[in-house]
Amino acid sequence: MKVRYWILMGIMAAVAFQAMATPGGPVIVTEDGNVLTAKGQLKGPGRRPPHGPADIVINRRNPAKEIAAVAKSGNDFATDLYAKLAGKEKGNLFFSPASIHTALAMTYAGARGNTEKQMFTTLRFPIGKRWGSPPVKGAGMNMRITGRAIPISAPWSQDRLHPAFGTLIKKLNTPRKDHRGKPAYELVVANALWGQKGYPFKEEFTKTVKTNYNAGLEEVDYVKATEASRKKINAWVEKRTKQKIKNLIPRGVVNPDTRLVLTNAIYFKSNWDEKFEKGATREGDFHTALTKTVRVPFMHQQESHNYMETDDFQAVEIYYKYGDLSMVIFLPKSYGRPPLTIRGVLAAFEKTLTGQNLAKWLGQFKRETVRLTLPKFKFISQFSLPETLKKMGMTDAFSEAAADFSGMTTADNLFISAVIHKAFVAVDEEGTEAAAATAVIVGLTAMPLRPKQPKVFKADHPFVFMIRHRATGSILFMGRVMNPKG
Repeated sequence: MKVRYWILMGIMAAVAFQAMATPGGPVIVTEDGNVLTAKGQLKGPGRRPPHGPADIVINRRNPAKEIAAVAKSGNDFATDLYAKLAGKEKGNLFFSPASIHTALAMTYAGARGNTEKQMFTTLRFPIGKRWGSPPVKGAGMNMRITGRAIPISAPWSQDRLHPAFGTLIKKLNTPRKDHRGKPAYELVVANALWGQKGYPFKEEFTKTVKTNYNAGLEEVDYVKATEASRKKINAWVEKRTKQKIKNLIPRGVVNPDTRLVLTNAIYFKSNWDEKFEKGATREGDFHTALTKTVRVPFMHQQESHNYMETDDFQAVEIYYKYGDLSMVIFLPKSYGRPPLTIRGVLAAFEKTLTGQNLAKWLGQFKRETVRLTLPKFKFISQFSLPETLKKMGMTDAFSEAAADFSGMTTADNLFISAVIHKAFVAVDEEGTEAAAATAVIVGLTAMPLRPKQPKVFKADHPFVFMIRHRATGSILFMGRVMNPKG
């Protein structure tokens, strides 16, 4: 290690010395496009890499940018998946795009060939600028010199993607501490692999998911103890989600041909930053259709929140304790406007809910005093996702003939036989509790403002909501409320 260090510094010094006769000196960048000083230090925020060639390219990445890119990838996947599920489901909807994305990312670690390409596109994994140059003999593992490297747009490699996921998961699993030194909220993301006992999984695959997703390989016996294996996996999920997600994998989903189950569980519970007064809660009408209402308890408060609106909808962001996480609610306007029905207005909004629009809207929030009316609600959603993922472009992974998971093993031809997701949410005056779990089954072939008129936000008709981790921008949960009674 010391030898490589001195080689690196010696090369940089040599280039810097040579640059004394070169106007402007050498251009040094990291592979992901961050400009470095001649001493190898990252320059300050806002400094962009040059558009022209680089003299030195170093394989050193900015963790914050890596997290942001993976979070954006997850959010783009979230809105894509929401669009498919919203068109298919008629009532309430709730899921964790973060859970599904993570479980499939672990599976992607073993994908190769066209299966890998389709999963990359469907899961919206990052395509970024990197500074390409061939390696130079004797330049060390951390540095490559070409004289004039050029920026290249290219899909992230597996070697880059999974460590970025790992950094994001660590960030999510490190909640802020309160004044007593205890976690200010509960947020847990857990992963596990459940492999057939004695099956020859590739060490590279198991090491990748263990190192980056903290998903150790647990051996079970699908061949001789199918039901016991299913119950063991479900018990793990139930424990990680505080008993909110039970019986994730139903009978018959795993069988003697199953070789691997990849699970992700995510649990969140937090109080609001500004709680709703229980004494202010009272029943009111929630409009499920133009001529139909249900009586539900509505919570009321007037506080400072992030707020924005357009001609078509209102949006409010409600902070959880300390503001690390928040719930964002999108409420379509004029729900009774002819010729659209309540469902029609919501559907029209949902068609505009893309990753690009979401990022734009979130950037338009301003602090406002908001008179907020929000129904209490609690429900569970469950999905079998193979057909949905196929429609999104991930077809080969589910095909016995076409699937290529040779990155997991070369002993057999494997394919994904099931992707199951289940999610729970409860919202009341205190805060929110939410949990979700995903299983991928792989088998054999076979600040205060000046006082002014408050904004009125009355969620008495269907709306879309999401829970996001504000520090990373990652959408953890997403859904809609068509009927608060479930």
